[in-house]
Amino acid sequence: MMYLSCVIISWKVTARERVNNVKLLIKNCYLLPDDGDAAAARGDLAIEGDRILKVGDEGELPRDWKAERVMEGEDYLCLPGLINCHTHAAMTLLRSYADDLPLMYWLEKKIWPIEARLTADDVYWGTMLALVEMIESGTTTFSDMYFFMDRAAEAVEESGMRACLARGLVGTGSEAETGLEESKEFLEKWQGAAKGRISIWLGPHAPYTCPPDYLDKVLALAQDYRAGIHIHVAETKDEVEQINKLYGKTPVEYLKERGVFQFTTLAAHCVHLTAEDISVLAETGTGVAHNPESNMKLASGIAPVPQLLAAEVTVGIGTDGAASNNNLDMLEEMRTAALLHKVNQMDPLTLPAPQVLSMATGDGARALGLEDVGLLKPGYKADIILVDLNQAHLYPRHNLTSHMVYAAQASDVDTVIIDGRIVNGKAQSLDHR
Repeated sequence: MMYLSCVIISWKVTARERVNNVKLLIKNCYLLPDDGDAAAARGDLAIEGDRILKVGDEGELPRDWKAERVMEGEDYLCLPGLINCHTHAAMTLLRSYADDLPLMYWLEKKIWPIEARLTADDVYWGTMLALVEMIESGTTTFSDMYFFMDRAAEAVEESGMRACLARGLVGTGSEAETGLEESKEFLEKWQGAAKGRISIWLGPHAPYTCPPDYLDKVLALAQDYRAGIHIHVAETKDEVEQINKLYGKTPVEYLKERGVFQFTTLAAHCVHLTAEDISVLAETGTGVAHNPESNMKLASGIAPVPQLLAAEVTVGIGTDGAASNNNLDMLEEMRTAALLHKVNQMDPLTLPAPQVLSMATGDGARALGLEDVGLLKPGYKADIILVDLNQAHLYPRHNLTSHMVYAAQASDVDTVIIDGRIVNGKAQSLDHR
């Protein structure tokens, strides 16, 4: 832990060089068209405060507007920041701790016992390590569920990231009521904090850990505080069988009956769904967080993402925690998602690159209920990444959308801007090693 804290302290100290909100102009960079056409157009992007003012030919600059800082974007692709829809950030501390195990054994015999020994300080440092990893690989927003979430929120506030945070809730055992009280206090203290970058959700862990009477209490709290619900759903066959045995329903049917979907809901995983389940998710506007690498590693199965998309369910992409992935690299997660579903459907047209990139940006924002994040449009939040195209594996530049999904690496991310602030950029000489 001492070495880890030294690494993060070094990052935090050098990060004091971050550029605060200024009138920023990125000139002559590549901008991808909304329809994902192969030809990316060159253009300028202007930022004022925490918002995008102009993108290419879209938007107008005030006549007397003058940039305070200009960045040359000739060899850069400008993209919305990536959005990690589901993770457990502090589980970076458990990276490679318990690999190659089935989910329930992994949870009950390895993960939950060691998590019981974690302290609030552990969660702070584990979260901060995750934030460094995510920022350096182009993620600007993430959705998290864990415990000691006050300390996680502190890390988010210090890092400059945008986050949807939920205190994980388990409705059995001695901490069931404590978790509800901590969630209430968390909502009151942190909702809208960090100049609006932090959103607080409620995090009932899963249908099999939250019996009906407990879910009712969670939903009463959601009603009182107008909070969203972040929950694991239908992750494994065992879960589906367990819920069916207890209630005679699928997990989705159980959650619908309890009234969960009347609230903004993010359903993580959704691997084992019936056609009726998919219809429910579509009708209720429930967002889904697809975590292909974690589902593959734990052999949980393959989520029916093409069917969800066909039903017009909003699907974002998540990494899950580093204990079951084992990194937080959204570029890698996009590539895995695209390739997994092509081979599973035996159809190379399944999940084309533009659709996958949208899942990792604008669709991810919609799944999290963020109305002004995830797109390069005037008036949207200035959450932007610049990818350095001057790499051997990114030549020739036939199709930059395809490059981002099939060829790009985390190390290609050069500059990260969140809420109009440069939080990481090689041009800033930020040494995070």
